Amino acid sequence: MPIYRIAIGTPGEASHPDALKAALAEFFSMIIFVFAGQGSGMAFSKLTDGGASTPAGLISASLAHAFALFVAVSVGANISGGHVNPAVTFGAFVGGHITLLRSILYWIAQLLGSVVACLLLKFSTGGLETSAFALSSGVSSWNAVVFEIVMTFGLVYTVYATAVDPKKGNLGTIAPIAIGFIVGANILAGGAFDGASMNPAVSFGPAVVSWTWTNHWVYWLGPFIGAAIAAIVYDHIFIDDNAHQPLPANDF
Repeated sequence: MPIYRIAIGTPGEASHPDALKAALAEFFSMIIFVFAGQGSGMAFSKLTDGGASTPAGLISASLAHAFALFVAVSVGANISGGHVNPAVTFGAFVGGHITLLRSILYWIAQLLGSVVACLLLKFSTGGLETSAFALSSGVSSWNAVVFEIVMTFGLVYTVYATAVDPKKGNLGTIAPIAIGFIVGANILAGGAFDGASMNPAVSFGPAVVSWTWTNHWVYWLGPFIGAAIAAIVYDHIFIDDNAHQPLPANDF
């Protein structure tokens, strides 16, 4: 099991220049991702007079998030590993590819990046609402938890297969595309039910700016469980323990 490889990290790691640079990269990548993703929904709603929940709006959100995540992962890959998601960071931690202290730095940067992106959107749109994630009619909180677990499992499993696995070879060059595609596809699958977050930071920013916390716990519990399951499954079954090496500090 990969659990035995979990590492806390050293006290000096939190102030190490490389760790701080990596956290800063996560901060900017998250701004890029949330500004484009959340902004696309706001723009579509404005253009269609509140029609963001239509099929066309769902497709628009899927494409915007897929494209934005592709870019956000790409620009951060060489510095922080391009997690752009607290759940991805948690999955890397469970697999022993990042320490707890470094993970905490990433989480803080990711959450701050999301809040800043939503504040920028609110200011630049003249005060338009950055809507918090919400459950659709007929969808219970536990239905949504299952949705988030399954979708985040697919996301983190893809991250492991294309970015973390030592055997990935040239496949690593398309990791950002694959990661963006799975998020876009999951939004098409789950967006009409619970918004298809898969990312606690993406849910956190709008919740802070709009100060709406109804069922917010769903968007933390589901993604973290899904990420942990994906990390354990992929690392235990497909990554040989003898070949396992924690990735460098500037990677996952």
